[in-house]
Amino acid sequence: MQVVNLRSPGGLDQLTLNQVDEPGEPGPGEIRVRLHASSLNFHDYLVVSGAMSTEENRIPMSDGAGVVEAIGKGVDEFSVGDSVVSTFFPHWLDGPARVADFKTVPGDGVDGYAREQVVRPVAWFTHAPKGYTHAEAATLTTAGLTAWRALVVDGGLKAGDTVLTLGTGGVSIFAVQLAKAMGARVIATSSSNDKLARLRELGADETINYREEPEWGKRVKALTDGHGADHVIEVGGPGTLPQSIEAVAIAGHISLIGVLTGTAGDVPTAKLMAKQAKLQGLIVGSRRDQIDMIRALEVMGIKPILDRAFGLDEIADAFRHQESGQHFGKICLEF
Repeated sequence: MQVVNLRSPGGLDQLTLNQVDEPGEPGPGEIRVRLHASSLNFHDYLVVSGAMSTEENRIPMSDGAGVVEAIGKGVDEFSVGDSVVSTFFPHWLDGPARVADFKTVPGDGVDGYAREQVVRPVAWFTHAPKGYTHAEAATLTTAGLTAWRALVVDGGLKAGDTVLTLGTGGVSIFAVQLAKAMGARVIATSSSNDKLARLRELGADETINYREEPEWGKRVKALTDGHGADHVIEVGGPGTLPQSIEAVAIAGHISLIGVLTGTAGDVPTAKLMAKQAKLQGLIVGSRRDQIDMIRALEVMGIKPILDRAFGLDEIADAFRHQESGQHFGKICLEF
């Protein structure tokens, strides 16, 4: 079978496509999956670019979707032929967060899904949503579940709330779709007027070009008659957090899910305290969260926004496309 390996110390020119033996039969409690798709995330980029160190010849990609080829003894959750999608934290099954690193994350601490076949314990996968392609399903492991946890699991989103999303990355676009499907009002930001137009097509009620309006936190308050956003999908980190705190409503919820502007910086803590808002860091979610999300997606009829697909042998080009920042929606590998 074909597999992609990352040579140390990383870099897109260190991604190699190799031929290896197929995995054997699954053991008790395991399944063998023929993988057909993966999707690119910023975390994957940090790994393959060498910004995050990993073991020599690591197989990258945290998201994987495909079909169950064989099941081991004692497996009753899946059957041969089922469409499945991977989990980000295979050992975090339910309940509150239990991990604070990436040691068990496929594509980082352990081998991931840039390959054609894999044998893994049952808990490493869930059923994919009915009617999804493999590429669509592969977007859920990281981006989809992060947006779901931010808004629903931790944020307690309800109809009539106002949601502020930053940028047009995978999580932010999922957040727009989820929020609108659940009856919320959405305010979205971007530096591209073309992308803002596409966000409005997805249902965003108001859009803000943050380059044209650098004090966009005040603009959010003006658009909400001084109330502010009940939920903020914060992907920038220190460079955007002050404006997110300005924008958030009293007793609102800021989900810190990204650090695109850096890992440290000044935070207006007095304003955050005065607003009695919750600032919560989060990394994806549990297997139970994923199962709940998939059930909801089937009911709501939401489909991910896909930008472009590449072959497994084009993985470096896929990441170069991600680097360009020209994409809107998820970039996928299909194989």
